[in-house]
Amino acid sequence: MKFSATRKFSTVVLLLAFLMILPGVRADESNQATRVTFSEAVQIPGHVLPAGTYWFILPDNLTDHDQVRIYNADRTIFYGTVITITAQRLQATDKSAFTFTAQDSTQPQALVSWFYPGETLGHRFLYPKQVSKQLAKSKQVTVVAGD
Repeated sequence: MKFSATRKFSTVVLLLAFLMILPGVRADESNQATRVTFSEAVQIPGHVLPAGTYWFILPDNLTDHDQVRIYNADRTIFYGTVITITAQRLQATDKSAFTFTAQDSTQPQALVSWFYPGETLGHRFLYPKQVSKQLAKSKQVTVVAGD
């Protein structure tokens, strides 16, 4: 009887653990496809995106989630792949969050990080060393927005 009681307890614990995780699971959102519209030009590593609407999408292969692919509004033009490292925040939001740095008035704001809705782990964009040093000195502003 003791084995049976222990087994029932283990089963209940596993079910409770599953129920706690289940609300965080989203249907087929592994690529974190996010549509964003910038009202002004935005700097990303190696490029400046003019004001407009873009898609940020992760590759289907989970081992490549350190790459963010950027497309135009209807996904017909591929702008490039940006390499990222994992960024972390304390609290998730229910909408996408983008962090920018304010640069001097002659430079567009630089995109520093992007977090998908409901996630505490996001993507910090990797800039060349000299640019990273400049951005580290700049004020950062996080914008939570999206559909």
